Amino acid sequence: MNRSELAELIRRGESSGVEFKRDDIRPEKLAEEMAALLNLEGGYILLGVEDDGTVSGLTREKKAAEEWVMETAREHVFPPIIPFWETIDWDEDKTVGIVHLPADAPDKPYKAKRKSVWVTKVRVGTTTRDASREEEMRLYQQSGHLQYDRKPVPGTSLTDLDRRRLLNYFRDIRVQEHPDETDEDGWIHLLLNTEIMVEDRGQSLVTVGGLLLFGNRPNRFLQQAGVTVAAYQGTEKDYDARERGVIRGPVVSLFSRSDLLESQMYPRLPRTFSENAEIIEAGVIEQVLDFVRRNTRMQAWIDKRGQRKEKWDYPLEAVREAIVNAIAHRDYTITVTDIELSIYSDRLEVISPGRLPNTVTIEKMRAGYRASRNEFIKEVLRDYRYVEASGLGIPRKIIRGMLEHNGTEPDLIEEENRFIVRLWKETKIS
Repeated sequence: MNRSELAELIRRGESSGVEFKRDDIRPEKLAEEMAALLNLEGGYILLGVEDDGTVSGLTREKKAAEEWVMETAREHVFPPIIPFWETIDWDEDKTVGIVHLPADAPDKPYKAKRKSVWVTKVRVGTTTRDASREEEMRLYQQSGHLQYDRKPVPGTSLTDLDRRRLLNYFRDIRVQEHPDETDEDGWIHLLLNTEIMVEDRGQSLVTVGGLLLFGNRPNRFLQQAGVTVAAYQGTEKDYDARERGVIRGPVVSLFSRSDLLESQMYPRLPRTFSENAEIIEAGVIEQVLDFVRRNTRMQAWIDKRGQRKEKWDYPLEAVREAIVNAIAHRDYTITVTDIELSIYSDRLEVISPGRLPNTVTIEKMRAGYRASRNEFIKEVLRDYRYVEASGLGIPRKIIRGMLEHNGTEPDLIEEENRFIVRLWKETKIS
């Protein structure tokens, strides 16, 4: 960083990524700011700058200030860190110390020492505070240390799962040995070994992922299970929607056995079972797609050769990929928000609660980077062929799919605690 860049940081003031501090504060306070910034998107701590942006300068010699910062990072932050440190001479007798904290710190949540305990800190605007239980859980999930979809759901049992869908899954999709439909002990044994259930204090409980995928009524236990859908007349949300609702129930559909077996005999058939197998009872994914079909147009025209052409407002494969990604990768620790799908006159948006998983960026997603927040859910959806093993669903199905469909570039946006996929509608057919 040079002096002009430092001056611009100071001019903009404190933010969610910039903190001003004196270097005579207690090390515990500096550690709190370090941990909070690391738990968000990194940033800078400018030592020797007052809250109002006035440069007062370091009170210590440069070498002593560096040693103090490194000791604080090692002794008062957990896991210990080694931040990048530099100093910039502001004028003849004032120096600013700069602590650089990376955006992709891998060991979240970072904690600061408070007497004999370690406390997780978070950054909210310009304020550093203690993390709530839910915020701390989300940080563990971002780092990959916590697989939330494998957590047990208290109060659940085998009766909370749809036995028909389980039989469909093991018999017809995985094509493996399975118990008789009425053999409860056999089913519990199988589900424990496939992480649809887990043993917890002597009880066999359904996991979050198992309940979302195969549950009879997932929302009885998980209020965040579902997709809120709405179709609006114009380009903004309003009360006069063409259709709105909340789609609940198990994620996967119940398919006919004969068509599923046929799809396995001819593996070059369409990639998802839903495209060639008869759906006996639609799951959340297919219900959302039905909503999209009802509220978008299938345009037809005659080309120059006199042949009839047909095209939906949006390629259904791209819409399906956006929905599946939201279900597979959303942050289920955010318990008060559904996935949202909104259709406007000029676009379709899928909003997934939660920030991107740790180390994932928009650019990496465009390149086909493979990372998963909910590995168990993703693997089951892969069994149903909703998810590609290559991890190229976004670059192939969404980005390339939209460019080939109508020449528009989809928007991939991370905002606060949500991720948005925005597909633009073609306004003219050539």
